Amino acid sequence: MYDGRNIFTKNCLERMKEIELQLIQPITDAVMELLKADIPANQINFQTTRKEFDGDVTLVVFPMVRLAKKSPEQTANDLGDYLVKHIDFVEEYNVVKGFLNMVISESFWLNSYAKAFQTKDYGRVSTGNDSPLTVVEYCSPNTNKPLHLGHIRNNLLGYSVAEIIKASGKRVKKVQIINDRGIHICKSMLAWKKFGAGETPESTGVKGDHLVGKYYVRFDKEYKKEIESLIAEGKTEDEAKKEAPLLVEAQNMLRMWEAKDEEIVALWSMMNKWVYDGFDATNKRMGVDFDVNYYESETYLIGKEIIKHGLEKQIFYKKNDGSVWIDLSDQGLDEKLLLRSDGTSVYMTQDLGTAYKRYKDNPEMKGLIYTVGNEQDYHFNVLFKILEKLGFKWAENLFHLSYGMVDLPSGKMKSREGTVVDADELILEMTNNASKLSEELGKLDGLSSNDKKVLNETIGLGALKYYILKVDPKKRILFDPNDSIDFNGNTGPFIQYTYARIQSLLTKSNYKKSKINNQLEINDKEKQLLKLLTIFPEIIKSAADNLNPALIANYTYELVKNFNSYYQTTTILKINDEELKGFRLTLSYKVASIIKSSMKLLGINVPEKM
Repeated sequence: MYDGRNIFTKNCLERMKEIELQLIQPITDAVMELLKADIPANQINFQTTRKEFDGDVTLVVFPMVRLAKKSPEQTANDLGDYLVKHIDFVEEYNVVKGFLNMVISESFWLNSYAKAFQTKDYGRVSTGNDSPLTVVEYCSPNTNKPLHLGHIRNNLLGYSVAEIIKASGKRVKKVQIINDRGIHICKSMLAWKKFGAGETPESTGVKGDHLVGKYYVRFDKEYKKEIESLIAEGKTEDEAKKEAPLLVEAQNMLRMWEAKDEEIVALWSMMNKWVYDGFDATNKRMGVDFDVNYYESETYLIGKEIIKHGLEKQIFYKKNDGSVWIDLSDQGLDEKLLLRSDGTSVYMTQDLGTAYKRYKDNPEMKGLIYTVGNEQDYHFNVLFKILEKLGFKWAENLFHLSYGMVDLPSGKMKSREGTVVDADELILEMTNNASKLSEELGKLDGLSSNDKKVLNETIGLGALKYYILKVDPKKRILFDPNDSIDFNGNTGPFIQYTYARIQSLLTKSNYKKSKINNQLEINDKEKQLLKLLTIFPEIIKSAADNLNPALIANYTYELVKNFNSYYQTTTILKINDEELKGFRLTLSYKVASIIKSSMKLLGINVPEKM
């Protein structure tokens, strides 16, 4: 199984920018003095020192060797001697072949930590009215079914990316496009009209999106029966699929809807309202929100106008049957349908309209991120090419955040066959699993029934969100709810428990903030924690630049893992040295605050008690 920790190690631990920035000029000076040559800053490369060697940061010496005309080892030794002599915080060094491993002084880490401790909202860059605007789209459900596991990854990824971008200093607008029209919507509407006997969410006690989804499944079952019947009468399978009365009637219903038939529009409005209420309840429980909702029923009309404009400019063309297409063969793609022969729209129609509408609403936007699964890679490639051909300069700011699918042990989900993992049911299952495990481990002792309920949902949702977000978005996920609920290992509950443990420690100590003495002697585990804390701002920046919440998730796990090792081997409360006790409590406090801050970027709450 994919190990998300590799992301953290590769992209984050190797980027201790504060040290690098302070070392670049002295190294440039050293090369000039020792080797009588200039070296560009981009040729000064650093690495994290390998665990088997002493040191905190490693300089790759090979680019200097050709200037020195000496062996890599001698070049590194000469540079090491110079840096120890001229830089206060470089205490000592060792050389391994062409690598100079530098040991950074404790005072450097303590000073960096003191700065971090005194900084409000450490790691986050404040956002002003003139900060660049990024629009992030996620969720984008169809109103013919409830949200499912695929939507959960989409929602969690999009929401977290938006929060991380915001923390990096940009303005963010969270949006979704609700696919509230089309043949799939008409299938649910027609099935309810034929088989629903007037039932409603109120009359059945069934959540509105679930009720409508039930009729989407019912349509598919009845449709398959009609296909079988037509085949038995001598039709080919393709003929039967096209001529089945239910499908023909659904297609006619779509045409009537686009013609604004009052009865059809009224039915559509009623059933969509049921679904919207259901979506709102699920999203609220999931902890995600949106600044603006766009609706396909509105944007497809804008798309039709764009297509009309493209025809006039001869960017698009009509076939003999009246359908509208674009030929992108010169872009390495192929022909793409933009409008059906009967004049009804397709997904590309509304996507063109939605993109244009978002630009008109946000002309200052510097980026529009579409959070959509990788099965739509081709679609977005085509969409962006079409917008470019239409001459929209803002099209260069569009980006498809393509993510891998979520697989289940039982196989692929299929909405029309009713084999999806429903979002509401999954959240309930996660909460129940958390409750069962917490009871077994005695973590609910002394809590009221209401506190238990809140804690179980916090743990359950934390487990679900972390399990999904700790994986690089590009990777597929095999999701097993039981694996995600664990109070050990790289899991949400393990991190939440560590945060609660620190709160308990601080409560017992009657903790009060204390000043940090940069001359204090600290142990190796404390030094490692300080190093991790001081790179938090760079982790946020890297996660924002790469649109990758997994960097935040696995950084948090690394921090928590190191703190637990520290907690188990270092006495914190029962020591006589008050200054050292104060430092260790303050360090614990700061670790907890970073845990809370980073988990918030993932949309995960941390409990004060557990």
